[in-house]
Amino acid sequence: MILLKFLLYIFIGLSTIATLAQDVDMLDTPVVDSLYREDQVYIGITFNLLSNKPSSFEQNGLSAGIQGGFIRDFPINKRRNKAIGIGFGMALDTYNQNLFISDQEGTTSTFEIVDESVENVTNRFTSYTLEMPIEYRWRTSTATKYSFWRIHVGMKLGYIVRFNTTYQDDVLDITSTDIPEINKFQYGPSFSFGYGAFNFQGYYGLNTLFNDNALLNTEEVGIQVIRLGLVFYFL
Repeated sequence: MILLKFLLYIFIGLSTIATLAQDVDMLDTPVVDSLYREDQVYIGITFNLLSNKPSSFEQNGLSAGIQGGFIRDFPINKRRNKAIGIGFGMALDTYNQNLFISDQEGTTSTFEIVDESVENVTNRFTSYTLEMPIEYRWRTSTATKYSFWRIHVGMKLGYIVRFNTTYQDDVLDITSTDIPEINKFQYGPSFSFGYGAFNFQGYYGLNTLFNDNALLNTEEVGIQVIRLGLVFYFL
């Protein structure tokens, strides 16, 4: 009788230890998300270039931009390393150059090249653009791998909600905000690629920044935007 009780106590003790060990093992095992998504928040910085410009037009100083937004990731295969991304964001871009623009309410703007003899000149465009990136995305990620290679290619659609020019010298300080010649709708191909946190990005505007009514003497101003830089992605 005593032996049976002893064996029963041993059985209960071993069962309790096994149960506790199983619980600890479950706590130590990471939960794998089979429906994970990647790269849904982005912040980017760029160096801005201008092409398709008038013959006397020149950039000077640093022209830079910053972008940020959210992209919804839609995986399209079982491994979830291929996806379509559709997002919404905002971009702030500046362009330092020598094209002076004066706006007059109710009329077309005047476009002139800044006289080189004028000293201490600051002359720049600034644009605030709502953006909609649409991307095809490929990566080497898994549900538990957070540093991986990625390649994103697609299009960016943009709408300029505010555009202003600033001119300053030793005498004048002029800001123009009502410029009817601006092409507010912008679009072009975009890409990003890299590994881990650091990724290169690029964008080329297919349409011009100014419409056909923007003339420098008899030459169309045109101007297309090129952005090159870095982009950082977060979950």
